[in-house]
Amino acid sequence: MAKPRILLVDDDPDILDVLEITLSEENYEILKANDGEEALRIIKSKPLNLVLLDYNMPKMDGRQVCLEVKKDILLRHLPIIMVTGKGEMSDKIGGIDAGADDYIVKPFEPQELLARIRMVLRRTARDLEANPLTRLPGNVSILDELSRLIESKSLFAICYIDLDKFKSYNDKYGFEHGDEVIRETARILLQAAHEIANPDDFVGHIGGDDFVIITEPNITDKLCQKIISDFEKTAPSFYNEADRKNGYIIGFDRKGQEQKIPLLSVSIGVVTNEFRTIDHVAQVGEIGAELKSFAKSLERSNYVKDQRKVQNREQNNKPGP
Repeated sequence: MAKPRILLVDDDPDILDVLEITLSEENYEILKANDGEEALRIIKSKPLNLVLLDYNMPKMDGRQVCLEVKKDILLRHLPIIMVTGKGEMSDKIGGIDAGADDYIVKPFEPQELLARIRMVLRRTARDLEANPLTRLPGNVSILDELSRLIESKSLFAICYIDLDKFKSYNDKYGFEHGDEVIRETARILLQAAHEIANPDDFVGHIGGDDFVIITEPNITDKLCQKIISDFEKTAPSFYNEADRKNGYIIGFDRKGQEQKIPLLSVSIGVVTNEFRTIDHVAQVGEIGAELKSFAKSLERSNYVKDQRKVQNREQNNKPGP
């Protein structure tokens, strides 16, 4: 099991050293930042399990950092423990109001700090079984949500989403850039769901470049079109200027022959029980894989909806704008 990764943020290098020594005894992986701006850069670029954040810092204080993190739809689940000065009640209130999950007062006992870190990590793991890269709910939560909807006989639609040509992109640009594409895709999905779907709708990360959104059938057209439009606008920014201008990258097939690989696009298969009964989760996965495969056979970003009625299967392909 990977070590929990904790970011320590303080403008006092001596305090950072003490914190690092204390936490390293608990088998944590430690990252450090000396001010709020540096902390925010790390938070947005590396998967973390927790941030230990000093309140009073130059450039950007702890409260400002916390506010920035908690308003980011992809990062808001990252737990933050605010470190405040002794007797500074306004700092405690400011940290909690900004969204901090807990606080501890300097000077603190190492054992108390470790206990608080363990508590917050346990609570976060319990509350959010999540993909470590995007912090979106993972397979366990996805299966639980699908099972709940099927058992309750609710009307639902499941959008299966993945990226086209992602392996070729990873091969050329490397896994760090690939991870950023995955994180940005998650942001696009969350933002689209936030703007168009219902507050209770579910966005999950199956793994790799595969995602799901669970929503209601009547909004799937608008939702898919929004996702496709936003992704097509964003995709060119993942490439260098030459590839962006060409509209493709050079890759190789299994025989080693050179190929022109189009820029990344997104394919969506929409499974719904609007026209027929779905009795089990495996049924959803099978239909979703078939629809998504059909969408991927089309040019650029597309979505395909399943409108099968018992024995009659009808696929409706509606390319995005």
